[in-house]
Amino acid sequence: QVQLVESGGGLVQPGGSLRLSCAVSGRTLRNVAVGWFRQAPGKEREFVAQISWGDFTAYLASVKGRFTISRDNGKNTVYLQMNSLKPEDTAVYYCNVETAWGRGTQVTVSS
Repeated sequence: QVQLVESGGGLVQPGGSLRLSCAVSGRTLRNVAVGWFRQAPGKEREFVAQISWGDFTAYLASVKGRFTISRDNGKNTVYLQMNSLKPEDTAVYYCNVETAWGRGTQVTVSS
């Protein structure tokens, strides 16, 4: 059974940075795509970033250039480095592998 555990969220001021981690167990990441999604209060869950098994990456237009997704296959962990954070980035961030989802980590950007 695949299990995903997100961490690294918190409260940060606008312009600040956070690095989210997604630790995966029960499934190797070497040949699978991993995605980050987010859901803000009152809004639908939306795609944020994805890294493919070949390390190709894709991003939501509004985060491109500010967020970077990466993976460490040895640690079976995927990261989301978030820089220049804005209040509109406030959301619960979720990790996804195939049909498995983590419980999410809260990111709040506020002064």
